[in-house]
Amino acid sequence: MSDSPASDGPVDQSRRTWVAITCGAGAIGGVATAVPFVSTFLPSERAKAAGAAVEADISALKPGEKMTVEWRGKPVWIIRRTKEQLETLKKTDPQVADPKSLRNPGELTPAYARNEYRSIKPEYMVAVGICSHLGCSPIDKLQPGAQPSLPDDWQGGFLCPCHGSTFDLAGRVFKNKPAPDNLEVPPHKYLSDTTLLIGDDNKA
Repeated sequence: MSDSPASDGPVDQSRRTWVAITCGAGAIGGVATAVPFVSTFLPSERAKAAGAAVEADISALKPGEKMTVEWRGKPVWIIRRTKEQLETLKKTDPQVADPKSLRNPGELTPAYARNEYRSIKPEYMVAVGICSHLGCSPIDKLQPGAQPSLPDDWQGGFLCPCHGSTFDLAGRVFKNKPAPDNLEVPPHKYLSDTTLLIGDDNKA
């Protein structure tokens, strides 16, 4: 009888192959499991886009026209106001609740928009189109004059269809309305005369 251990005997090739296959499959399975797990810590493209600044081409925007872009899931209005529309702000100044945009300025109105026009350039209004009352989206009532749910001396602006809050053409809320604050002016800056960047106002 031989004193040699059994391990010194002939190697079972089928067993070796089976062990190799099992180890390989285990390694592949581990990697396949780890990749989606690790990827959960990385922001998705959609998530990155949700907080990213958005460029708006305003080159085709004519006086009196409005365009809407989406930033962080919110509608941002850009209106190229006419000279006549800008002049209405003097008339609505005594009728609005916060004419100088002093309420919650850190949240609602950047320093460069705390003026009569609530804008960097008087011609352009930039505001988040969400009512400060309960989050409804006001509708355009840009045409001046008497209209349903509006006063006879209406100068143009916006009407919230949910509870009747009204805003002038600078996004300032009228007195004695449910909405407590003016429309939010998002951080923004001009990259050029025809390109607006919404969501970033840092100086380059």
